[in-house]
Amino acid sequence: MNGTLEDVVASEIKPLGLELFELKLGGSKGRPVLDVRIEREDGQTVTVENCAAASRAIEAKLDQQEFGRGQYVLEVSSPGVERPLRNAKDWRRFVGSDVVVTTNAPGDPAGRRTDEVKIVGVEDDMDQEVAIVQDERGRERRFPLSAVEKARLAFHWKR
Repeated sequence: MNGTLEDVVASEIKPLGLELFELKLGGSKGRPVLDVRIEREDGQTVTVENCAAASRAIEAKLDQQEFGRGQYVLEVSSPGVERPLRNAKDWRRFVGSDVVVTTNAPGDPAGRRTDEVKIVGVEDDMDQEVAIVQDERGRERRFPLSAVEKARLAFHWKR
């Protein structure tokens, strides 16, 4: 295979206006399962058509390069409604959204904590990205993104 698997997948979906969000390689018994999560470069919602187009492009390239000797399972999807937030770009994109975040911020009397909060903003503070969030009571809290152990969008079913 020419280049890493991530490089190959990313280069095949880029002309479709898509970006690679995550790639996982798993499977058993000699049949690899390639789980590809994509997002749109324009920030819009990933559609079934986007996934189908990405799947066709990736499959054509993998078959050409004889990945898995042609015996593999390819799954293409969006990061989902409870997508993880991995970096400052993700936090900025979802300002105004509710997130479930686990932090372990130095100096926080609560220590390690998991909360559901609303993202108010992200700013630079002394060469580190700082999240500004608001809890359910409207209180503002700030913490460095480096203190985030994990974060994901919170999804609430409407009744």
